[in-house]
Amino acid sequence: MAKPVGRITRGTTGTNRLRRIDRWIAAQPVLRRTDDPLVVDLGYGASATTTLELRDRLARVRADVQVVGIEIDPQRVRDAAAATRDGVTFQLGGFEIPTARRPAVIRALNVLRQYEESEVAGAWTTMIGRLQPGGLLVEGTCSELGRVASWVALDPAGPRTFTISLRLTDLAEPSIVAERLPKALIHRNVPGERIHALLAELDRQWAIAAPLAVYGASQRWVATVEAMRSAGWPVHDGRTRWRLGELTLDWAAVAPPVE
Repeated sequence: MAKPVGRITRGTTGTNRLRRIDRWIAAQPVLRRTDDPLVVDLGYGASATTTLELRDRLARVRADVQVVGIEIDPQRVRDAAAATRDGVTFQLGGFEIPTARRPAVIRALNVLRQYEESEVAGAWTTMIGRLQPGGLLVEGTCSELGRVASWVALDPAGPRTFTISLRLTDLAEPSIVAERLPKALIHRNVPGERIHALLAELDRQWAIAAPLAVYGASQRWVATVEAMRSAGWPVHDGRTRWRLGELTLDWAAVAPPVE
């Protein structure tokens, strides 16, 4: 077997940490459309927890889904092997995704955060090169408890959308997500960059919608997102997803300029 592409990261994980991302993936059409519902959980960390959770959540929309947890650390693979069960297996590997079949979905959370920004494009290219036609790569970062998260969704042609997902209860400002941006964006949150403009406008609209807090944080967030759409931001979805604390936009709205 060829040497896995990548390097060992910290491996921090935890129960329910990736629930927001899993919920979003489950709502995407790719699993319902594919003839081969193979999903890869890349870099699952020091325990098998998030891989097992991913399979359980996706099985609610696609009962025959198969999830492969891939780790670059041989010891982590050996430790996770005890958790192997119907629909869930584990194997050694990295960004090259060494599965026999091409996955419909690759989830890579809290992996590239530990790399340099200059390494992101190459990792993206390697991973999306392994997707099925119409497949989906979800790459991003979340907080330790999973209450703040953001991710990029890519298909075989490249990045398509950017999503923020926040726990709305006690949310002070949406820009709290600045600490949990994907590696491609985290160093771009400075004046003059698109992601900085997005977060500044989100904070402004959140403040304007403050009177709606008496009806609940979800109502306030929906009004915030509606205001963003009215202001010309290319917002996706509708109230059903917005009430979950989500905001998805075209990647082009936040993408760093080509250098």
